[in-house]
Amino acid sequence: MKLRVQNDRSDVRRESPTVMQPKLGEQDPQAVNGLSLPLQPVLLTRTPASGGAAANTDGKEVRVHMIGGHSESSGGTSSRRSRGSFHGHSHSHGHNQEHHHHSSAEPEHDHPDSDLDSGEPSTSFSELRCLFIWLQKSLPFVIILCAKLLVQHLLGLGIGVGLFTTFLYVNENIQKQVFLQNHRSKLRCVWLLLFLLSTSFLLYYTFFTESLYYGLIFLSPTIQPLGFWEVLWTVGITNFTIKFLIMGIKCLILILPSLLVSYRTQGRWLMLTEELGQVHQAMAPVAQWFRYLVIYQEADGNLGLTLGVLLALLYLILKLLALYKQWSSLQKTVKLCLQGEHTDTAASRSQCSEAGDICPICQGEYRDPRALLCQHIFCDECIALWFNREKSCPLCRTVITDKVYKWRDGATSPHLQIY
Repeated sequence: MKLRVQNDRSDVRRESPTVMQPKLGEQDPQAVNGLSLPLQPVLLTRTPASGGAAANTDGKEVRVHMIGGHSESSGGTSSRRSRGSFHGHSHSHGHNQEHHHHSSAEPEHDHPDSDLDSGEPSTSFSELRCLFIWLQKSLPFVIILCAKLLVQHLLGLGIGVGLFTTFLYVNENIQKQVFLQNHRSKLRCVWLLLFLLSTSFLLYYTFFTESLYYGLIFLSPTIQPLGFWEVLWTVGITNFTIKFLIMGIKCLILILPSLLVSYRTQGRWLMLTEELGQVHQAMAPVAQWFRYLVIYQEADGNLGLTLGVLLALLYLILKLLALYKQWSSLQKTVKLCLQGEHTDTAASRSQCSEAGDICPICQGEYRDPRALLCQHIFCDECIALWFNREKSCPLCRTVITDKVYKWRDGATSPHLQIY
């Protein structure tokens, strides 16, 4: 009976809601120095005393009630206190380790965020870097191909460079002579005309067997074999030759005396010459490209011929649309040359006296004074030169003409018509 009461008291002590954890110095020496089994620390909770064993409902903890004597009960209590103290120390140490591990792992989670923040710029930078590396690796091969191409077409490239420099030289000199008006050098204009004619004659004489002059009369030269580079070279030479012929006609207009051709009339004829030259340049390569698209080898068969004809027809349709736009521009230019542009009238002496007898542009006495719609008076040549680039009055900025008519200053279009 006495043993049962002691056991009941031991059960009540074990089922208390809190366990006092003594300090390390206050632990029972018998429990510390005695033989003890290594047990995992458990979390003591309130559980109903129902029998000899009780299990936690969540499956994480199992507690076994042992029945023994008073000395065993007191020893077991000391052992449990020691284990409780060890549990608290190990739990705090494990918590610190977990916190340290979590804090050390935070930079690893922040690293992807930095990549996400970078976004597309980093991707674009990497793509550009890959492209640069590819170009760097391919540069020697590209240089080898360019050197091979240069050696194969050295003659054609040399002729192209010579024709282009000739065009730039003559075009610049013609514009200077037009700007000088009555002070232009007719001897200079004759030299430019002879230089253009000699260059064109020497070119066609050198390649007389290829019949390059056929391109001027809308025929295809007799070049065999007719490949892409041959057609491109022929079209380029024909285009430069037409430019030379147009600039030669402009030199002839500049050679005419001022008594026969005034500066205003001279600008109209220069403009009309340039418009006709651009139409000629647009029509010249049609025969050569049409022949290149239609021609086929025997191995191609009917399929190659059919495809060539379709491509040639598509080319002709696109060419007709482009020529239609140029034809409308040519009609406006011809109308302007025949009817003239009514932007001014002859100024009287009284109007010139009121204006001070000084042209605002050349700062000299009026020569053939012309009064604009805004009643400002200028020299005929000065205001004609102004309207080659502008549409409004030089003084009040009143719009005088609706359109700036180009090419009245003697310039030639540098556009290379290769199609």
